[in-house]
Amino acid sequence: MYNVSARQILSIALLSAFIAAAGVACFDRWGGRLQQPTAAFNGDAATANIAAVADPSVATDEQNNIEVFRAISPGVVSISTTREPRSFFDAGRRGGGTGSVIDEQGHILTNHHVIEGADQVTVSLGGDKTYPARIVGRDPDTDLAVIKVEGAREALKVVPMGDSDRLVVGQKVLAIGNPFGLDRTLTTGVISGLQRPIEARNGRIIEGAIQTDASINPGNSGGALVNAAGQLVGINTAIASDAAGGGVGFAVPVNIAKRILPQLIREGRVVRPKLGLYPRAVSDLRGIRLPVSEGLLVLQLDPNGSAAAAGLRGLSETPDGELVIGDIITAIDGEKVESQNDLYRILDKHQFGDIVQVEVVRGTGQRATVPVRLLPDRGRGTTRRE
Repeated sequence: MYNVSARQILSIALLSAFIAAAGVACFDRWGGRLQQPTAAFNGDAATANIAAVADPSVATDEQNNIEVFRAISPGVVSISTTREPRSFFDAGRRGGGTGSVIDEQGHILTNHHVIEGADQVTVSLGGDKTYPARIVGRDPDTDLAVIKVEGAREALKVVPMGDSDRLVVGQKVLAIGNPFGLDRTLTTGVISGLQRPIEARNGRIIEGAIQTDASINPGNSGGALVNAAGQLVGINTAIASDAAGGGVGFAVPVNIAKRILPQLIREGRVVRPKLGLYPRAVSDLRGIRLPVSEGLLVLQLDPNGSAAAAGLRGLSETPDGELVIGDIITAIDGEKVESQNDLYRILDKHQFGDIVQVEVVRGTGQRATVPVRLLPDRGRGTTRRE
């Protein structure tokens, strides 16, 4: 066992007490039935070629722009939101953004931050007529959400989905949205970078975002980033700009959306597999002597979680009152783990029931690999349990 000094005990005890308080509040959220997420949101219509768009290799750039816009823009909608006043001093709020129709039932894919806090949502399919919509599901971790428009089935135009895993830097893309409230605006550009990590509003890192130089402005959020064939490859999400006004745009890859859409529509949120533990990055624990300099120290385990069932160890106390360091996770399935974001990134690739190989350092430096079967976390997405 790896023993610590009195000063170290005090430091870890204070930290553990804080985490434990959060843990007690969260333990009762476990124990729901397992939900196996559908692997992808796809179908024949999602991958079919668009008849109105000529082969980009034989069309001029101008012709391609015109054809893609004409074919896809009817499926890109304007979203308006209203939040009612919460108090005498609260005037409420109006907002808006963009979305893409993803099926003939009226489901629309957009950003979570577009509809966050909204009491009323309306959708315009073009022109002056608007339709009421309801929020079906939301996932703050990927900044994606689904709403459903009511009473407009005959006017719906589905935006076909492409494959964001096949994108390459330099490839042409087109952004369609409603910047500054201007209805159905087209901008064009190229993919400037791939696999960019961007931060969602809840602090979680969205891995693999698409960077583009196609102009994206306020109001474009939730809008369509499409390829030259007219297929949806990304959901425009964020802008990074400097004081001079220059900036770049980022989009969530459509393959992330396809992976979580079935759960969003079915359950209203995404239930992700978790290890069931409360970790802290070793790099954050200053002044405490540990056997490794990188990894995640396990402070506490959910007794009903998969990590506890597999035999992982949290902080413990000897009969003599001496505090014993828990396991330090250094890798999962061969991928290095240094922070909680590393943990998010790795676990989000898996489904419930998968077995992952968790590499830990325990005791005085002994290394072990522990197979862990993943169980679902049915928390609300803001808990820091992993």
